Amino acid sequence: MATAPNLSQVDSLIDRSLRSGQVDDLLKLQEWIHKITSILDLDILIDQIVNRVSRAFGCVEANLYLHDEERSELELAWVCGCTLHGKGHRLKVGVEGMAGHVAATGILHYAPDVRVDPYYIHCEESTLSEVAIPLIFDGRLVGVFSASHSELDAFPYEQLQLLQALCGHIAVAVNNCRRFQREQQERQRMSREAEEARIIQQALLPKASPYIPGFAVSGLSVPAGDVGGDWYDFIPFEDGCWGLVLADVSGKGTAAALLMSATRAMLRSLTKTCSSPAETLSKLNRRMVEDFPSGRFVTLIYAVLDPTNRALKFASAGHPPPLLVTSDEARFLEVESGTPLGLAKSEFSDTEVHLPEGSRLVLYSDGTTEAAGINEEEYGPSRLSDHVLEPYASGDSILADVRRYVNGAGLQDDATVIFVKA
Repeated sequence: MATAPNLSQVDSLIDRSLRSGQVDDLLKLQEWIHKITSILDLDILIDQIVNRVSRAFGCVEANLYLHDEERSELELAWVCGCTLHGKGHRLKVGVEGMAGHVAATGILHYAPDVRVDPYYIHCEESTLSEVAIPLIFDGRLVGVFSASHSELDAFPYEQLQLLQALCGHIAVAVNNCRRFQREQQERQRMSREAEEARIIQQALLPKASPYIPGFAVSGLSVPAGDVGGDWYDFIPFEDGCWGLVLADVSGKGTAAALLMSATRAMLRSLTKTCSSPAETLSKLNRRMVEDFPSGRFVTLIYAVLDPTNRALKFASAGHPPPLLVTSDEARFLEVESGTPLGLAKSEFSDTEVHLPEGSRLVLYSDGTTEAAGINEEEYGPSRLSDHVLEPYASGDSILADVRRYVNGAGLQDDATVIFVKA
């Protein structure tokens, strides 16, 4: 099968055809063929192909079929001049009609007299000659173009050459359109899935701040994308204590959101039976090492707030240290931070801290302190501690300050904060 001529060869073929008489229509076709690959709407492209070529060659009928590879069929995508078949009509490859025959062989088929052609299927009474040409791109069948005429042997050799050359460029244009269409559909599908995941993920976050006598506790999470791997949780206990959780799942997107959801469910089930944060994390880690895919992990801090004794006991699995502000002093709590959950068997330890009246405690994800501005300098722990020392500081104000700092750079990672005020 011959390779389609390039545009200069097409121009040369058109110039020779111009001398045969169809001047105006072929000149318009010559101008149009140079622009064909820039059309990305498949319906508009096919409509233009069928109508322009039909008009330029004085055809009774012109059709463009697209190849349905899965069903081994041709589907009529656009038709001009046919009174029998409309869009959506299908032909079996290699079985039905000239188009089906050409789709199977990949070779142009010309019937100078359709009345004696073995592949022609009777359609229009006025049709006496017909040509069917495969649309081939990168060695694969894209579709078939066919044109019919009311005269016997109406397509001389040069016109057949020209049509075959045009079909080479039509195949490229149709392939571009179909690829663009597939990519657009895939983006829409992914966007719908991301939106559904975002809605589900948001539903798993606390609906409101907990009521804890003597304390004001709030949480806020800002995902870097549609869905994120950060999450926080407030877990009530029957004795009046509250569990506070802040976690960061490795990675981003839907995969991180799925792992976050699984981790949340496991943690909540363990808090009912474990006596301390350290024991909870140890059992949670064992489950995750067994169940999580290799290379996936979670950094997490789990604290239990006892409002009666103003005590906070917590354990950390590779998570940034909490920030405690008492009077006018801000300090990051030194803890024996265990390894992130899901990587390897590990032990965790508890740390307990007293929260006097007026004190503030901040749990945060690394997307907060590692948020980088346009100059690539990170927000950093020192800016966080300076901000929390301000009397108006809150979880909202922290994340607002981070977003102001990154300005046009945007958040590259989820940023999450739990703010505890005694």
